[in-house]
Amino acid sequence: MVYTGYEHYMRQQADETEWMPYGESNNWEQSMAVYSGEGIMADEEEHLVPSLNTQLSLIDYELGMKHLLQHTWTVWHWENDRSKAWSDMLSDVTSFNTVEDFFSVYYFIKPPSDLKIFNDYMVFKQGIRPMWEDEYNKEGGRWIMLLDKASKAFSDKLWHDLLLCIIGECFDYSDQICGVVINVRNKANKLSLWTRNSRNAQAIMTIGNQLKQFLHLGEMEIQYQGHKDAMVQHGPNVSALYRI
Repeated sequence: MVYTGYEHYMRQQADETEWMPYGESNNWEQSMAVYSGEGIMADEEEHLVPSLNTQLSLIDYELGMKHLLQHTWTVWHWENDRSKAWSDMLSDVTSFNTVEDFFSVYYFIKPPSDLKIFNDYMVFKQGIRPMWEDEYNKEGGRWIMLLDKASKAFSDKLWHDLLLCIIGECFDYSDQICGVVINVRNKANKLSLWTRNSRNAQAIMTIGNQLKQFLHLGEMEIQYQGHKDAMVQHGPNVSALYRI
């Protein structure tokens, strides 16, 4: 799912190279030719000397390449300001589409535990705005986890692990996933995974069960709410379509 290291291929071993015996040629120019990797013929006997091009071909060029994700993801930040409309409080921070750029972004921004009350982070597939009214979200819903404020490290870990799961396409119905949100509030933080279609029961339940498995939630109950219900109901009054 996540690249944590690199394999090194075609490393040349010392016993695989034939070296020119010292002192075989008294010619200074020939010695320099050996040093520069041009190779020479001496005493009608060919000696194999690794050229510069040969050695360069042994370099693992993958080390210099980034690892593309299946989707481009956009990071959003929301901060409460009663003088503004909700959408005006929402800002597009940055986007990423490689493993390396994800970690650059992740370690650059504050963890959720360092955010002030009434601040949110959202990470959504490019082209999907993190709001109920968006074309990709309006028929969907979200799996919700309530996180104890006392366990900041636990909240940060779940946020980190869930991000890795979505960008790594770990879920069986990853095409149904729109993004993730963490809401920082007074009594408890709320971590949620948004999906496109609240009527697709099979996808929703599969994602919910995998969510508990991937994040090692144990006996923690999670519930799925439809966005249309959340638009007309509020807080704890929102009806849950599913619970696990």
